[in-house]
Amino acid sequence: MANHSKELSPEQSQELLQTLKTRFEKNMNRHLGLEWASVQAKLEAHPDKLWSLHEMERTGGEPDVVEHDATTGEYVFYDCSAESPKGRRSVCYDRDALESRKEHKPQTSAIEMAAAMGIELLTEERYRELQKLGNFDLKTSSWVITPASIRKLGGALFCDRRYDTVFVYHNGAESYYAARGFRGLLRV
Repeated sequence: MANHSKELSPEQSQELLQTLKTRFEKNMNRHLGLEWASVQAKLEAHPDKLWSLHEMERTGGEPDVVEHDATTGEYVFYDCSAESPKGRRSVCYDRDALESRKEHKPQTSAIEMAAAMGIELLTEERYRELQKLGNFDLKTSSWVITPASIRKLGGALFCDRRYDTVFVYHNGAESYYAARGFRGLLRV
Protein backbone atom coordinates (compact mmCIF):
# COMPACT_ATOMS: atom_id res chain seq x y z
CA MET A 1 0.00 0.00 0.00
CA ALA A 2 1.40 3.39 -0.92
CA ASN A 3 2.20 5.83 1.83
CA HIS A 4 0.37 8.99 0.77
CA SER A 5 2.03 11.22 3.38
CA LYS A 6 5.33 11.12 1.44
CA GLU A 7 7.16 10.40 4.68
CA LEU A 8 8.78 7.17 5.71
CA SER A 9 8.85 5.83 9.23
CA PRO A 10 12.30 5.67 10.85
CA GLU A 11 12.23 1.88 10.33
CA GLN A 12 11.35 2.23 6.63
CA SER A 13 14.11 4.81 6.19
CA GLN A 14 16.74 2.60 7.81
CA GLU A 15 15.63 -0.45 5.83
CA LEU A 16 15.76 1.49 2.57
CA LEU A 17 19.16 3.01 3.36
CA GLN A 18 20.51 -0.48 4.08
CA THR A 19 19.10 -1.78 0.78
CA LEU A 20 20.59 1.14 -1.13
CA LYS A 21 23.96 0.76 0.61
CA THR A 22 24.11 -2.96 -0.20
CA ARG A 23 23.27 -2.27 -3.86
CA PHE A 24 25.78 0.59 -3.99
CA GLU A 25 28.58 -1.63 -2.64
CA LYS A 26 27.67 -4.53 -4.93
CA ASN A 27 27.72 -2.36 -8.09
CA MET A 28 30.73 -0.06 -7.65
CA ASN A 29 31.20 0.09 -11.45
CA ARG A 30 28.11 2.33 -11.61
CA HIS A 31 29.63 5.05 -9.43
CA LEU A 32 33.40 4.91 -9.47
CA GLY A 33 35.06 7.28 -7.03
CA LEU A 34 31.93 7.91 -4.95
CA GLU A 35 31.59 7.04 -1.28
CA TRP A 36 28.42 5.73 0.32
CA ALA A 37 28.80 7.91 3.44
CA SER A 38 28.44 11.08 1.31
CA VAL A 39 25.41 9.68 -0.50
CA GLN A 40 23.76 8.64 2.77
CA ALA A 41 24.34 12.05 4.35
CA LYS A 42 22.69 13.71 1.35
CA LEU A 43 19.73 11.30 1.54
CA GLU A 44 19.24 11.85 5.26
CA ALA A 45 19.15 15.60 4.66
CA HIS A 46 16.33 15.18 2.09
CA PRO A 47 13.62 12.85 3.45
CA ASP A 48 11.30 13.73 0.55
CA LYS A 49 13.88 12.26 -1.84
CA LEU A 50 14.14 9.18 0.36
CA TRP A 51 10.38 8.75 -0.05
CA SER A 52 10.77 8.91 -3.86
CA LEU A 53 13.56 6.31 -3.73
CA HIS A 54 11.28 4.14 -1.61
CA GLU A 55 8.63 4.39 -4.33
CA MET A 56 11.23 3.48 -6.96
CA GLU A 57 12.20 0.46 -4.86
CA ARG A 58 8.62 -0.52 -4.04
CA THR A 59 7.70 -0.66 -7.73
CA GLY A 60 10.72 -2.81 -8.63
CA GLY A 61 13.14 -0.21 -9.95
CA GLU A 62 16.19 -1.13 -7.85
CA PRO A 63 17.51 2.47 -7.80
CA ASP A 64 21.24 3.08 -7.62
CA VAL A 65 23.59 6.06 -7.88
CA VAL A 66 24.92 6.47 -11.42
CA GLU A 67 26.22 10.02 -11.39
CA HIS A 68 27.46 12.84 -9.18
CA ASP A 69 26.96 16.32 -10.58
CA ALA A 70 30.00 18.24 -9.36
CA THR A 71 28.36 21.56 -10.26
CA THR A 72 25.19 21.12 -8.18
CA GLY A 73 26.49 18.52 -5.73
CA GLU A 74 23.53 16.29 -6.60
CA TYR A 75 23.68 12.52 -6.78
CA VAL A 76 21.62 11.04 -9.60
CA PHE A 77 19.82 7.73 -9.10
CA TYR A 78 18.47 5.64 -12.00
CA ASP A 79 16.28 2.56 -11.93
CA CYS A 80 18.83 -0.22 -12.42
CA SER A 81 16.54 -3.27 -12.39
CA ALA A 82 17.47 -5.79 -15.09
CA GLU A 83 14.06 -5.35 -16.73
CA SER A 84 11.64 -2.42 -16.82
CA PRO A 85 10.26 -2.11 -13.26
CA LYS A 86 7.49 -4.65 -12.81
CA GLY A 87 5.29 -2.33 -10.76
CA ARG A 88 5.31 0.29 -13.53
CA ARG A 89 4.33 -1.73 -16.59
CA SER A 90 1.12 -1.77 -18.63
CA VAL A 91 0.88 2.03 -18.67
CA CYS A 92 0.41 4.30 -21.64
CA TYR A 93 2.65 7.33 -22.12
CA ASP A 94 0.72 10.33 -20.68
CA ARG A 95 -2.70 11.64 -19.56
CA ASP A 96 -3.75 12.71 -23.08
CA ALA A 97 -3.00 9.20 -24.33
CA LEU A 98 -4.95 7.67 -21.45
CA GLU A 99 -7.96 9.87 -22.12
CA SER A 100 -7.88 9.09 -25.84
CA ARG A 101 -8.49 5.39 -25.23
CA LYS A 102 -12.13 4.42 -25.69
CA GLU A 103 -11.87 1.08 -23.87
CA HIS A 104 -9.41 -1.14 -22.01
CA LYS A 105 -7.77 1.86 -20.39
CA PRO A 106 -4.70 1.23 -18.25
CA GLN A 107 -4.81 2.47 -14.65
CA THR A 108 -2.44 5.36 -15.28
CA SER A 109 0.29 6.69 -17.52
CA ALA A 110 4.07 6.71 -17.25
CA ILE A 111 4.29 10.51 -16.99
CA GLU A 112 1.63 10.70 -14.26
CA MET A 113 3.05 7.81 -12.28
CA ALA A 114 6.57 9.30 -12.40
CA ALA A 115 5.24 12.69 -11.25
CA ALA A 116 3.36 11.06 -8.36
CA MET A 117 6.59 9.32 -7.34
CA GLY A 118 8.59 12.54 -7.58
CA ILE A 119 10.88 11.21 -10.34
CA GLU A 120 11.50 11.92 -14.04
CA LEU A 121 11.43 9.52 -16.98
CA LEU A 122 14.79 8.91 -18.59
CA THR A 123 15.50 10.67 -21.87
CA GLU A 124 16.81 8.62 -24.78
CA GLU A 125 20.30 9.96 -24.04
CA ARG A 126 20.12 8.98 -20.36
CA TYR A 127 18.73 5.56 -21.31
CA ARG A 128 21.79 5.04 -23.52
CA GLU A 129 24.03 6.12 -20.62
CA LEU A 130 22.34 3.55 -18.38
CA GLN A 131 23.03 0.83 -20.95
CA LYS A 132 26.76 1.57 -20.70
CA LEU A 133 26.57 0.34 -17.09
CA GLY A 134 25.08 -3.07 -17.93
CA ASN A 135 22.56 -4.90 -20.07
CA PHE A 136 19.05 -3.70 -19.26
CA ASP A 137 15.64 -4.39 -20.85
CA LEU A 138 16.65 -7.58 -22.67
CA LYS A 139 13.03 -8.82 -22.47
CA THR A 140 11.11 -5.62 -21.72
CA SER A 141 11.04 -2.05 -22.98
CA SER A 142 10.78 1.36 -21.32
CA TRP A 143 9.02 4.58 -22.30
CA VAL A 144 11.41 7.55 -22.56
CA ILE A 145 10.76 11.29 -22.69
CA THR A 146 9.32 12.02 -26.11
CA PRO A 147 10.02 15.21 -28.06
CA ALA A 148 6.95 17.50 -28.27
CA SER A 149 7.01 17.34 -32.08
CA ILE A 150 6.50 13.56 -32.00
CA ARG A 151 4.00 13.63 -29.14
CA LYS A 152 1.95 16.31 -30.93
CA LEU A 153 1.43 13.82 -33.77
CA GLY A 154 0.22 11.08 -31.39
CA GLY A 155 3.44 9.13 -30.96
CA ALA A 156 5.74 8.33 -28.08
CA LEU A 157 9.20 6.78 -27.86
CA PHE A 158 10.44 3.72 -26.02
CA CYS A 159 13.74 1.89 -25.85
CA ASP A 160 15.12 -1.58 -25.22
CA ARG A 161 18.27 -3.62 -25.75
CA ARG A 162 18.34 -6.44 -28.28
CA TYR A 163 21.20 -8.04 -30.23
CA ASP A 164 23.67 -6.19 -27.96
CA THR A 165 22.31 -2.90 -29.31
CA VAL A 166 20.11 -0.18 -27.79
CA PHE A 167 17.10 0.55 -29.97
CA VAL A 168 14.69 3.47 -29.88
CA TYR A 169 11.21 2.89 -31.33
CA HIS A 170 7.91 4.66 -31.66
CA ASN A 171 4.37 3.64 -30.84
CA GLY A 172 1.05 5.34 -30.40
CA ALA A 173 1.23 7.08 -27.01
CA GLU A 174 -2.04 5.40 -26.01
CA SER A 175 -0.58 1.89 -26.39
CA TYR A 176 0.45 -0.17 -23.41
CA TYR A 177 1.92 -3.62 -23.00
CA ALA A 178 2.64 -6.01 -20.16
CA ALA A 179 6.35 -5.87 -21.04
CA ARG A 180 6.63 -2.06 -21.30
CA GLY A 181 7.07 0.23 -18.34
CA PHE A 182 9.36 3.13 -17.63
CA ARG A 183 12.63 3.86 -15.88
CA GLY A 184 13.10 6.97 -13.82
CA LEU A 185 15.75 9.14 -12.34
CA LEU A 186 15.95 11.11 -9.14
CA ARG A 187 18.35 13.92 -8.26
CA VAL A 188 19.29 14.22 -4.59
